[in-house]
Amino acid sequence: MDTGTHFVMGIALGGLATLDPVVIDGSSTAQAVLIGTILGSQAPDIDTILKLRNNAIYIRNHRGITHSIPAVLLWPIAISTVIFAFLPQADFLHLWLWTFLAVFLHVFVDIFNAYGTQALRPISKRWVALGVINTFDPFIFGIHVVGLILWGFHLPPGSLFLTMYGIIILYYITRFREQALVKRAVRQQIPNCHKIVLSPTMRFRRWKIAVMTDKKFHVARAENGQVIILDTFDRIPLPNSEVLEAAKHDVNLAAFLSFSPIYRWEIEKTEHYYAVRFIDLRYRSNGYYPFVAVVHLDYNLNILNSYTGWIFSEAKLQKKLNIIL
Repeated sequence: MDTGTHFVMGIALGGLATLDPVVIDGSSTAQAVLIGTILGSQAPDIDTILKLRNNAIYIRNHRGITHSIPAVLLWPIAISTVIFAFLPQADFLHLWLWTFLAVFLHVFVDIFNAYGTQALRPISKRWVALGVINTFDPFIFGIHVVGLILWGFHLPPGSLFLTMYGIIILYYITRFREQALVKRAVRQQIPNCHKIVLSPTMRFRRWKIAVMTDKKFHVARAENGQVIILDTFDRIPLPNSEVLEAAKHDVNLAAFLSFSPIYRWEIEKTEHYYAVRFIDLRYRSNGYYPFVAVVHLDYNLNILNSYTGWIFSEAKLQKKLNIIL
């Protein structure tokens, strides 16, 4: 989920914690737990700072080790220990329990996005992405904001947020049902598909779709249960190419390939260099595919420059690559 949603979830969990008799009976514990749930709901995304280095490191590591099983266990201990140092009157066990719940829920809800997490590390480095909730979901964010406003009007926070989370669970069930209906519609329209990748949008009944068959890639969208095919590409296997093998040693392309499950590729020989481009098919926007990896190599197969990430025009991409002809 996005940072804003994680933040309001942290506050809401602090309100839910008032159902805990130990929390409600101690003002220091209640204060500590609220701080713990807010920090715990944000802590796993500390790896966002990697974006300041470069996109390749960010793509390879975001929602990786910081969302892993060891991290889910260690974040609450670290956060609770720091808070307890400033509020020693608080009950450490209950502070740890509620902070743990905040960290766990952060990682858990991220699994439902199309981006996903490596939540099973170190058991597996596989990305777990169920693809039923958009990174920013207006309903989930909105119901949290409503709940916090009602808390401000002195409604009992424990029962208020318990009811709210019950509604959210029903919402998730509805999203899974909607996803299943879209997949069924895709299979009816493209019966020989091997892989279907759905990406939810902020609109409840609109989905982005990428489909792989034996010989084709299809890019589509679903709206109100109707599947509309937007683009179709031949599925061409990667060739045995010295240019391609050299490009694969580039960190930006390697990061792209570690992350993208469905893509097409292009190799172009220009007057000055080879251009290798990989295009993720999941994120079509206004006829453009913004998530790419591009590597330029000279005729001796030395890497000149490269880029991976989100780009929305060819002019901006060339500026990022800093092409000198």
